[in-house]
Amino acid sequence: MNYEEALKYIHSITWLGSRLGLERTFELLEKLGNPQKELKFIHIAGTNGKGSTAAMLASILEASGYRTGLYTSPFIHCFNERMQVNGEMIGNEELAELTEYIRPFAESMEDSPTEFELITALAFEFFKRRRCDIVVLEVGLGGELDSTNVIDTPEAAVITAIGLDHTNELGDTFAKIASAKAGIIKEDGDVILYGQNPEAEAVFEKVAGEKHSRLYHPDYSALTLTSHSLGGQIFGYETYADLHIPLLGTYQLNNAAVVLETVKVLQKKGWKITEKSLRDGLSTTRWRGRFELLSKEPVILVDGSHNPHGIRATAESLRTYFPEGGITFVVGVLADKDARTMMKEILPLAKEFITVTPPSSRAMKAEELAELLLDLGAKTATVGDSIEAACQLALERAGKDGVICALGSLYMVGDITRAFQR
Repeated sequence: MNYEEALKYIHSITWLGSRLGLERTFELLEKLGNPQKELKFIHIAGTNGKGSTAAMLASILEASGYRTGLYTSPFIHCFNERMQVNGEMIGNEELAELTEYIRPFAESMEDSPTEFELITALAFEFFKRRRCDIVVLEVGLGGELDSTNVIDTPEAAVITAIGLDHTNELGDTFAKIASAKAGIIKEDGDVILYGQNPEAEAVFEKVAGEKHSRLYHPDYSALTLTSHSLGGQIFGYETYADLHIPLLGTYQLNNAAVVLETVKVLQKKGWKITEKSLRDGLSTTRWRGRFELLSKEPVILVDGSHNPHGIRATAESLRTYFPEGGITFVVGVLADKDARTMMKEILPLAKEFITVTPPSSRAMKAEELAELLLDLGAKTATVGDSIEAACQLALERAGKDGVICALGSLYMVGDITRAFQR
């Protein structure tokens, strides 16, 4: 099996005939010899901020000298991004070899694993073979019934910001969504909460009590922004001064506070993380597609925010960096998202909108999104014939001194980035 054949096989597996639950993942991992049992984890769930938080933690652990695995989803540019060790993606040949190894075990199961379950098992085997000291493990969807939740009590469980997203699968209230996310809280564990949502927090406190787990909260009042620019942010937290992160977006400081609280928990458990490695790890963090700066002339930002909570945070960051507005937006959303609320958040910042259809079967058509924007009061909303054409048009309309922001769906971040680079 070569790389292309491996990807074709992985993507050919569907949900048809499957049911929710962890039984298939447990069965497949048992056939593989339970590779997850030989690994230590930081498990991360939440609505927004999971990826950025995971990236910062992985960078700090790597800077501390640990062989660090990172498992995230979805990918932006290529499938291999989903599993990395010390910032290096799994190689094409290794992915093909592992897929060929796992395939007969998967096909021997009466109830076949789903695509995400297969990828998760493949990742555990990859991290075991690479002899990772620790793996930063991002939940795919929810928590309790997510296939990553087959692990034992992790070194730390982190629950990032909670918002209303994936309501069809997780529920339509903060309490219901929090209940799904709280599934990663294990017996006698350490749990770091982003907080700031009382309804969700009540759920986490209840579950933590039942599981005899300890809760930790960042002290956001101890967070101070020293300076910010398109080159990054310098901030202080508690006893730390002049910490630097290259990640843009005001919301990233809250995520960094969650990371620093997680580091405290790890240090108490004997993980050797010095102040130098902490600073080095934060300053070298890379995370694609989250308020990512692609160009300075004109300013081009691409952001994967795809729900009202995420777009609200992005809008706050845009107001901080560009208080006068006048932004040319390239926007595309999925049809099952609350597009009206999302677009309302950025409408006051816009000079104009160019709409696109994201490359997904769940996409809202660009024409429909343009109609929605005009109905909301947008001055102009031009339909882009393609992502490439929309990016070209945005460059022409914004000019060298303008600001372009592309957002609305993670599914189009890769295509948007490549189009602007061309």
